Amino acid sequence: MKRFTLLGTAILPLALGINALGDPLPPGQVDFGSFSVSASGGQFVEVNVTSSLISLASKFLEKDQPDVAQVLKGLQLVHVNVIALDDQNRSDIVSRIQAVRKDLETKGWERIVTVQEKSQDVGVYLKTQNKDTVQGLVVVVQDGKNQAVFVNVVGDIKPEQLAMLGDKLHIDPLKHIGEQIGK
Repeated sequence: MKRFTLLGTAILPLALGINALGDPLPPGQVDFGSFSVSASGGQFVEVNVTSSLISLASKFLEKDQPDVAQVLKGLQLVHVNVIALDDQNRSDIVSRIQAVRKDLETKGWERIVTVQEKSQDVGVYLKTQNKDTVQGLVVVVQDGKNQAVFVNVVGDIKPEQLAMLGDKLHIDPLKHIGEQIGK
């Protein structure tokens, strides 16, 4: 019995260490870390739309909007965080925005849009598999001193599908991104 206890004691830390490494994220997925509500009680939104919900939505759209349903079938995950900024979390979130952008660039993501206007700072990044397929889209926004937004869309998406989806859903930046990539 002592041998099994000793063996278990020796193996447990190894097993926990392997489990802590976890599975690598799929191409196109980015871990923004966890966020918490601002101390001032400002807006906090976290949306996680997983592949099962996306699949369900695509089935509902197959008859009426088959082109949108086709795009949805290629998606694996949509993750959105909207965080109100206050004096207590602003520097941490701004640092995180900078760290995410730097990490994306070092991991081969392509920055396709940068907007710095008045108090708004927007960065849009793509992870592509080849010229034909987008594996991930990340949008990171600092809207003045009041709000930060992190968006990650994961899946196999054709550039023309981004433009079509932007057009159908009336999301002009997405429409223009799709047009730019398709060139």
